[in-house]
Amino acid sequence: MPKIIKFLLVILLFIGFFEAGLISSYTIVTSNVPDVKGLIDIQIETITNLFNPDNINDIIVKDPDVVNVANKMEVAEKLKILAKIDGVSIKSINATTYGNSKSDSFELTINALGYSGPNGTTGQIILKQDPQYRITATANGKYTSSGAEIDINSIKVTSVLNIYE
Repeated sequence: MPKIIKFLLVILLFIGFFEAGLISSYTIVTSNVPDVKGLIDIQIETITNLFNPDNINDIIVKDPDVVNVANKMEVAEKLKILAKIDGVSIKSINATTYGNSKSDSFELTINALGYSGPNGTTGQIILKQDPQYRITATANGKYTSSGAEIDINSIKVTSVLNIYE
């Protein structure tokens, strides 16, 4: 027999054993007579939805879009208050989104570096210029001509990681 016919027979046997296993496990789990047509329809619908061009963007994981933050000073101040630290580096504020940054409102993920105050435990003040915290937050933003304007009231800090020690 040609190799193609053997391959098709193996595929048909695989599908047959799969369907038999699905029907028998359905019977064992539900203790009811299986609806074979319904089970096959669900499988076909799932496979066709998987390859539907409208849903392909939901399946493929894409890189987030980096957006330019227009109101960095206000964002830094709000992050400082919410994270309960002494300062946030404005230069380190980075905002990304998986949504459409050109729409009216979209969700952002904000990353920034934060600083703690001077250390006075040894009797002298030691100023540290390296950031001690990495702050991650989520917020809503809207697109303006100067970049993404982040809604300060929607900022929610998701993590504050101590990176110094």
